[in-house]
Amino acid sequence: MKVVSIIPARYESQRFPAKLMHLLGKKTVILSTYENVLATGLFDQVLVATDSEIIYKEIFDNGGKAVMTKTSHHCGSDRIAEAVMGIDTDIVVNVQGDEPLIDHKDIIRAIDLKRNTEPETVKRQLYKYTSLESSFSFTSTSITRESASPVGSVDKTFLCFT
Repeated sequence: MKVVSIIPARYESQRFPAKLMHLLGKKTVILSTYENVLATGLFDQVLVATDSEIIYKEIFDNGGKAVMTKTSHHCGSDRIAEAVMGIDTDIVVNVQGDEPLIDHKDIIRAIDLKRNTEPETVKRQLYKYTSLESSFSFTSTSITRESASPVGSVDKTFLCFT
């Protein structure tokens, strides 16, 4: 089972402008997040999906993988839906760009849950387990249906950490 992590990263933040480019120690928040997700060793591929040339350059210049997405996306899930087109994967894990300290054990539990249970059970368990708010519930961020993706049909399982 192939597992990919896509980190949506938007430069234009309303509450904290350019927060992903602020330093966290000696590295930017987005680079720290990318490197920490990569260091888990859990993923066949890790990439940042962004509409910002600044963020793209930060990742690329530090040896990472990033893709440019449309600026018209309203949320990270839309950005991920565009980025995952053409990637051969069974599970897509969304780790937010401003989560450099995410615990890899939480990611492992979510991936294992998906691998070992039926889809409807996963939706119920992930909603309970990760305490996702209604606006970020597993079902509302699912990109397994064409109606959920403004960029076309995407048939992937999508696990979200926010």
